[in-house]
Amino acid sequence: MKHLPNLLTLANLMCGCIAIAYIFTAQPYLSMNVQSGALPTWQWVYGAQQMYLGSIFIGIAAVCDMLDGLTARALKVFSPIGKDLDSLADLVSFGVAPSAIIFKLLWDAQMGEKNALDVNMLGMMPAFLIACFAALRLAKFNITASAQRSYFIGMPVPAVGVVVGSFPLIMWYTSGTSHNYFVMLIQHKWALYGIVAILCWLMVSGVKFIKMVPYKWSLAHAWPQLVLVLFSIVAFFLFSVTAIPMAFVLYVVLSFIYKQPDTIEAPIPNTF
Repeated sequence: MKHLPNLLTLANLMCGCIAIAYIFTAQPYLSMNVQSGALPTWQWVYGAQQMYLGSIFIGIAAVCDMLDGLTARALKVFSPIGKDLDSLADLVSFGVAPSAIIFKLLWDAQMGEKNALDVNMLGMMPAFLIACFAALRLAKFNITASAQRSYFIGMPVPAVGVVVGSFPLIMWYTSGTSHNYFVMLIQHKWALYGIVAILCWLMVSGVKFIKMVPYKWSLAHAWPQLVLVLFSIVAFFLFSVTAIPMAFVLYVVLSFIYKQPDTIEAPIPNTF
């Protein structure tokens, strides 16, 4: 049983690798459209399902990441190897995989521009800044974990991975509906550049982000988590998967306005 947390961390890493494989195979291809009495025509078909499956595996990786921390605390199994292994898995699942999603979205956005015959590869390289800043965020956490007992200093990398991982799900479920305003946003390259810049800054900022498990179970200390959970439930029923980036924005706002305690009575281990 003592190896269960590390096995869950490796499952997180495996899901991240599978997600990357799905995302990078989401290439457009030509399909012949044959109709009776008409000449055959060719049309572009985009690998939307591969992007969708990539997002699903990022979600599974997030579940594994949550469970490895819970099982480590339940079994009271903590080690430097487990902490470093968790960071490496998070870098792949919530750093590299989201970068791959942004890379594909930038590709699609450039191909949709007027007179676009090809894409500028340099124009898609900013996508991988997410992976670079995620690595920096995780490295900083590994040497400052003792100072992050009741809060995170900088946006936790799994939160970034989940919000970017929701983009293909939103495109899959809300395109052509009344909730497709967010789809229109992430189909513009400058909006994507802005999203990358904001996420990278949040990860390495000095902002104190709340943890979903409050250090004290009282309304005075746990109200941000309560507000976030209730909002997420209501928003999901109203806006479907678009609730994920909406909850992410609320999480950022709550972290900015909630005054974190300067001292706490006991440390709360966390594998983020």
